[in-house]
Amino acid sequence: MATRSSGFSRTQTSRGNSCKNIFNKIRQGQIRGVGLTRGSQFPVALLEERDKRAQWQGIPVLLRRLHESSHPNSDLSKIHSMELSSLLSMEAMSFVTEERKTPQESISPNTYTFDLFGGVDLFVEILMRPTLTVQGDLPILSDDLIKDCLSVLYNCCICTEGVTKSLAAREDFVTFLFTLMSNKKIFLQTATLIEDILSVRKEIIQLEEIPNLASLVQSFNQQQLANFCRILSVTISEPDVGVDDKHTLLARSTQQKTSTCPSRAESNQVTLVNIPGFIERLCKLATRKVTEAADASARLELEDWHSWLDNALVLDALMQLAIEEAEQSSTVLIGCLSESSDESSLSSRPLRHRLPQSMKIVHEINMFIKTNLYHWYQIMLFGQGFLEKMNSIFNVHRMLAEFKLIPGLNNLFDKLIWRRQPSGHVLHRQNQNCDCSPEISFKIQFLRLLQSFSDHHENKYLLLSGQELNELSDIYLNANVFEMEALNNTDRNLVCDGKKGLLTRLISVMKKEPIDSSFRFWQARAVESFLRGTPSYADQVFLLRRGLLEHILYCIIDSGCKSHDVLQSYFDLLGELMKFNIDAFKRFNKYVNTEEKFQMFLTQINSSLVDSNMLVRCIVLSLDRFESQTNDVKVVEVFSECRLLSHMAQVENRLSFLFRLTSIINVQTLTQENVSCLNTSLVILMLARRRDKLPLYLSALREKEYAEKYPGCLLNNFHNLLRFWQHHYLNKDKDSTCLENSSCIPFTYWKETVSVLLGSGRSSRCAIASYIDEAYRDLDRDFLEL
Repeated sequence: MATRSSGFSRTQTSRGNSCKNIFNKIRQGQIRGVGLTRGSQFPVALLEERDKRAQWQGIPVLLRRLHESSHPNSDLSKIHSMELSSLLSMEAMSFVTEERKTPQESISPNTYTFDLFGGVDLFVEILMRPTLTVQGDLPILSDDLIKDCLSVLYNCCICTEGVTKSLAAREDFVTFLFTLMSNKKIFLQTATLIEDILSVRKEIIQLEEIPNLASLVQSFNQQQLANFCRILSVTISEPDVGVDDKHTLLARSTQQKTSTCPSRAESNQVTLVNIPGFIERLCKLATRKVTEAADASARLELEDWHSWLDNALVLDALMQLAIEEAEQSSTVLIGCLSESSDESSLSSRPLRHRLPQSMKIVHEINMFIKTNLYHWYQIMLFGQGFLEKMNSIFNVHRMLAEFKLIPGLNNLFDKLIWRRQPSGHVLHRQNQNCDCSPEISFKIQFLRLLQSFSDHHENKYLLLSGQELNELSDIYLNANVFEMEALNNTDRNLVCDGKKGLLTRLISVMKKEPIDSSFRFWQARAVESFLRGTPSYADQVFLLRRGLLEHILYCIIDSGCKSHDVLQSYFDLLGELMKFNIDAFKRFNKYVNTEEKFQMFLTQINSSLVDSNMLVRCIVLSLDRFESQTNDVKVVEVFSECRLLSHMAQVENRLSFLFRLTSIINVQTLTQENVSCLNTSLVILMLARRRDKLPLYLSALREKEYAEKYPGCLLNNFHNLLRFWQHHYLNKDKDSTCLENSSCIPFTYWKETVSVLLGSGRSSRCAIASYIDEAYRDLDRDFLEL
């Protein structure tokens, strides 16, 4: 090393050059794998001399000494890392108070130096030393040492770009971290680091590879289980594909061809559901009252209270505490990142003086925990299709019902779920693009849970109370209609308590919500999911009695709502509410009682047909049914008076919708959002075929092409869309069932109509090809190549 030392001494005239030379040697060694690979390999004297010029805060020397005392045969119980931990904790605290700047925008010299001189690798090595020793007694790591190591690594992830990704790439280390969670004293630090690492991994970790996962989860108390759910939500969520062409149905279809095995997220769902008692514990956790948690926290011993403050998962919430209690900010925040901080100043304040603000923190934590629980439930329910294919003996939906999740949520609704939204700081969350407070995130995830719970599922009636179930039965009886089997089979021991169920409560708060509130979108989606599937007259009347139709029409026509998302959700809900229901059309006509209102309604529909096409489909289907009920006096009366039915009864108006629906989409732009436009077009043509009017409609499409001076364009595009329709729907049982149930048209008729339209016979008056002149025909190309 003498030669190297003399070499460095020639550069001492420049502080910048001396630092640069050392950094370059380390980086070159790391890249090439030869020479010096970590700064701690330099002589102590050189490090101390350069430290004065470079202001390294003694970090390289501390790391060298730590490295020397942590060799394979050393006594790890004598290792001390508190000095390093304190240095990096202060820097991390500074970083998070600078409005959450990115690592590139924030200067963190101590953390950078620590990583450059091999600190990250050394601390990982120290943590994993017990797993690498195969001979002799296992080295002993104290809880304090493990806490320091975990806190330091977490601080590096916060402050230094690339550290989190490098840790995430180490499969052995990620798996090892899960084993540390069995130690209650270091659980929170471990969970915090794991969540940070998993959020940047390109591949989802496979839970089945974690040793003794079932026994690990079963050992968690409720607080630990709640925090563990934050980690689980990452492992069972499919990666976001963004807004590029991967979102199109064509791209998804191509991807599915190349990947026939279940994804890691789907496999992880099965792994979790198979853990005995897991779902039941989550249901109890999700329905536990916040007041119970707060009362319990008031009785905590001071040591237990600090364990709450040590939870870095709610670091942002604690930042608010630090701001309001400025004299305590340093102690509290360092405590979040490392428990090696001095707690004497915090503990000197009486608990009763800190309790009000502390209670706010407990509430924030509960909001945060429950938000992620509901997100977890929602993912698991949407994953049911895969679970059924795997013939799993467990059924998430059934278990959530049996463990009374819905009645529990109903009991929490007024006091917790839809309490008045407080003003205050925003809690930033990982893996979330928007800056949402815990209250907002909590409500959105709750609404998504209700949507996925009741969507096309017979358990949807659990959202009602026993009294409301009786009301539904009376509606069926008075209408002389057979009661839905799902209603008859509902276990009344599992429904909501009291007079009002969750669905009724949800409609009540929706009416009071500000008109452009983003909550309205999710509220409408949740209510709509209750109506989806085969139309139920009693379900519709139940909601009509609660003034839902009038409220929707107010929002669409009179409120001045400008949100496309909210309007789309109301169009869809209105369609489900009115479909085949003559009472709903009568109420519609009573509200839309002037030509001015009716034209405003049509303007809203026509302004975005992608958003309103489901409502158009509902009107067309209802019109077709009502036209066949000429013996029903009530139907005839409403039909003669209703502006909406009269408007759609005119063939030219139906053709106008058909022209636009077939021209605003093509195979390359089809998504799960706009494919409904294709299905609405098909509904119009299927009903025309029933009445032997299909040639009339196809001729009108041809005339439209020539009138607009683009012959062949519209029909060629529609031909390709129908070919893709066959490819997409004939291999998807669930989607085809949804089409059949919602339209009350047998899926066989859907398939027959598409086949007729795609017929190759030149003489067929019902085949699209017959209406395209030879010069403009382009029907032989594979739509996958377009």
